[in-house]
Amino acid sequence: MRSQIGGGVRWLVYLDPQSPAWLLDRLAPLVGEGLLETRFREEVSWADLAADAREVTGAGGDLLITTNVDNDDALAVDFVSRVQAAAREGVRGAVYLTDGLVKAGDRSYAWRDRDNAFCNVIETWEDPQTAWRDWHILLGRHMPVTAISGAPGWLQVIHERNVSNRMRGRLTDPAGYRELFPGALDDIASPGRIELVRDAVISRPARQMREAVRAAGKGILLAALGKDGLERLKEKYHAVR
Repeated sequence: MRSQIGGGVRWLVYLDPQSPAWLLDRLAPLVGEGLLETRFREEVSWADLAADAREVTGAGGDLLITTNVDNDDALAVDFVSRVQAAAREGVRGAVYLTDGLVKAGDRSYAWRDRDNAFCNVIETWEDPQTAWRDWHILLGRHMPVTAISGAPGWLQVIHERNVSNRMRGRLTDPAGYRELFPGALDDIASPGRIELVRDAVISRPARQMREAVRAAGKGILLAALGKDGLERLKEKYHAVR
């Protein structure tokens, strides 16, 4: 967040009221320097986010841009500036930077996701919907959608506590992307030629098949159960895990 090129940004972090002391201690210096602002809430609706955005920013500009970032992921240093550039060009509604990286262990993967979780919404202050209006894959139900391709704009970090993220994409050399994600890729070595070929021929097709099956299954469940039903099913599944 500190490395973002674009200016005029306020980062709002929502915390559970029962957040542990170690987390608050970790965030305190960042809050102290003005990098982050925190709100303690048990639940946050999109209407709550709109109200908080108005309070935090003063609603002084013509446009509101909201962005969703999960706490275990990262943004490229030019993420904000690219979204702001789209706003200056007249883009409104949901905006996705489609290309990103997935970090899994000591390897990185290039991944294109048209409606990824790093969603943005560009709108006026009149009845703002925000990036939390709906699931990131469903924002198109409520507003126009614009997909912007290019260099990786975001980084998903896969770890043992991930609920829904998985290793996916094309095995790639992180060397060309380290400046976009300062410090986040330094522990990843460049893959060798044999490893790249093995990934292209064997591993990647298997991942693509798995993703296709999963996407089809999720679509069927969403249509049959609705959002609430699918959420309950996911909660039961992860509780069992």
